[in-house]
Amino acid sequence: MKTTVIKTTDLPQSFLEVHPHNLYLYCKAYAAGLRANTAQTKNRSAVSGGGKKPWAQKGGGRARAGSLRSPVFVGGGVAFGPSTNKNYDQKVNKKQKKLALYHALAEMAANERLFVVDNIEIASGKTKDASAFVNGLGQRDVLVVKEMIDDKTFLAFRNLQNAYLIESNELNAYLAAAYHSIVIEKALFDKLTKEA
Repeated sequence: MKTTVIKTTDLPQSFLEVHPHNLYLYCKAYAAGLRANTAQTKNRSAVSGGGKKPWAQKGGGRARAGSLRSPVFVGGGVAFGPSTNKNYDQKVNKKQKKLALYHALAEMAANERLFVVDNIEIASGKTKDASAFVNGLGQRDVLVVKEMIDDKTFLAFRNLQNAYLIESNELNAYLAAAYHSIVIEKALFDKLTKEA
């Protein structure tokens, strides 16, 4: 497999003119979408008990109270606590998604961590062959982008800790920014640069 290191000079001008804030906004929205949204507390209506008025409204010299499950009492409900019906999704425009990806790839190219390969295929399906390919790049960890993943290549990359294999439709700015370097098939790289 012939590997080419992409530099900024190999990228279209539109890749280099993107403001980095686009990448920040996309990654922020992506991370927000990953939130489990499981934080929940009980408000005063969900806490059991407190049906009886604890003391008379007047004459006791104390503040009026209608329920012992009010947030001011120990054992009462939580005021303004989190609930599972909150939506953390943030809107990102299609154009902004594309710009974020362009900037992430441009950053990789600027640091000489963007590699283009004619064809990514491990015909043997062996992890040691995939490991040899990844280690040959001399990078900490690698995002491997293939047009269509075949069964053998999937098996070869599946157990590697320092590589993550994805198809072209899964490529996004968050993944591109999260990994130390990117390996991409030439046909796919040409298609990306042609669209810019």
